[in-house]
Amino acid sequence: MRQVDNTLRRLDHVFAAVDHGSLRQAARVLRVRESCVSRNIVALEQLLDMQLFDRDVHGVRLTEAGRAWVDLVRAHYEGLQDALAAGSRGHQDAKTIRIGLCAQMGRTFVARLIDRFGHLHPDVCVVIEDVPLEQCLAAIRRRRLDIVFTHGLENAALCRSEIFAYERLFVLLPCYHPLAERAAVTWADLADTCLLVSGESSRDLRLLEHIAANGGPTVQICRASEATVILKVQLGQGVALAGEGFARTVAIDATVWKPISGQSSVSSIKAVWLESNPKRALLRLVGTARNMVAATRPRTTPVDTGRSERRGAISEVTP
Repeated sequence: MRQVDNTLRRLDHVFAAVDHGSLRQAARVLRVRESCVSRNIVALEQLLDMQLFDRDVHGVRLTEAGRAWVDLVRAHYEGLQDALAAGSRGHQDAKTIRIGLCAQMGRTFVARLIDRFGHLHPDVCVVIEDVPLEQCLAAIRRRRLDIVFTHGLENAALCRSEIFAYERLFVLLPCYHPLAERAAVTWADLADTCLLVSGESSRDLRLLEHIAANGGPTVQICRASEATVILKVQLGQGVALAGEGFARTVAIDATVWKPISGQSSVSSIKAVWLESNPKRALLRLVGTARNMVAATRPRTTPVDTGRSERRGAISEVTP
């Protein structure tokens, strides 16, 4: 039994290092010394006769062999953790849906979904929490969360994913900004501006990279909360990004929200869940979401490619 415990602990340390890219950060999350994390990783590498990580002053990253091993082992490891924890959750867990939010965009759709689901299934308790992007898959596979709504998560083994809607992007400008009187702005209009993104928030890296690479604003990842990013916008140090649902419901002093038009002006709202999750309540939640999408879908599907096709699929964008 002790050998099993040692192996599980070593796996805990390896996957924490994978998730955080740093032995120091992994140790902080696990509440152990950094030397303990390093020692357990080295012990597992010696057991496997394989180098899992490349190490440098910037942190750790998986070797090619290490990535292949992690992809093979992780789902089984998290399934074991789930099985060990299952006994403590009890029968009541079947009547609880745990929803993770990993994006500021799309929350209007999620709010409508939860409200609709609550009316249809009042006996099910819905628990909502934020989850960092790098922890999403682990939380789903270990069933700490039943479903996560996000926009930047890639498809993964053992998980199902489905895009339920799209939401138009809005940018937060200081009220005295030269573009503040415009009805809408493009990313090119903001080329000389700094787009501030909180390091604590979930972000669609592909969208941000596309914006910066195509004549848009310079993206700056800030070591700051969302509230501090808003303060920076009020002080004229840059602009911030949010979805239409947030922008239309939250007014901020000394600033103005403006919709983005043109290319990269919408963000997808994707749900991810474990395919083997047996909860009937989860299946009912997904079914409710699909029914909501079907109810708002146009009767005729556009056949043109490009922007006209994408607009036809958008259910959260205001015409």
